[in-house]
Amino acid sequence: MQKQDRLTRFEQVTLPHLDAAYNLARWLTHDEHDAEDVVQNAYLRAFRSFDGFRGGDGRAWLLAIVRNACYSWLQQKQSQLLAAPFDEELHGGAYDTFNPERLVLQSADNQTIREALEDLPVEFREVVILRDLEGLSYKEIASVSDMPLGTVMSRLARGRKRLQRFLAIRLSKEL
Repeated sequence: MQKQDRLTRFEQVTLPHLDAAYNLARWLTHDEHDAEDVVQNAYLRAFRSFDGFRGGDGRAWLLAIVRNACYSWLQQKQSQLLAAPFDEELHGGAYDTFNPERLVLQSADNQTIREALEDLPVEFREVVILRDLEGLSYKEIASVSDMPLGTVMSRLARGRKRLQRFLAIRLSKEL
């Protein structure tokens, strides 16, 4: 395959999934700048190994590489990452500026959900993000995370249960 053809094919396979790659990395690294670095590293890894890609689901293939890049990064930054708090100002989204009441409620809800997700151990957070935010099937998650389908289902159920518990406790404190 010629260099330009390879690059074009690589872009066709991977660029549509850039947002999903960033989203997964953001949730696993807890930082938008680190996520950008990890995704850039993952794309370089993907490009280097693109000759080994035999078609199929480019999204699952790329997210598996992003996941592995995140875990490599987490291993290198483990002690620093555990002490880093979640910063709402850095990670908050843009909100409707015309309705202050809605802004306050939406901000509180988003913050609570973010805190609940951040509270999950990374192995549960990963499958919850891939399934509930990225919409991957159980089979795709198993492929991305290189784990048996039963483990995916178990971790997803446990992760959702922990989220439910966290949110129920938070709600009971607010009442």
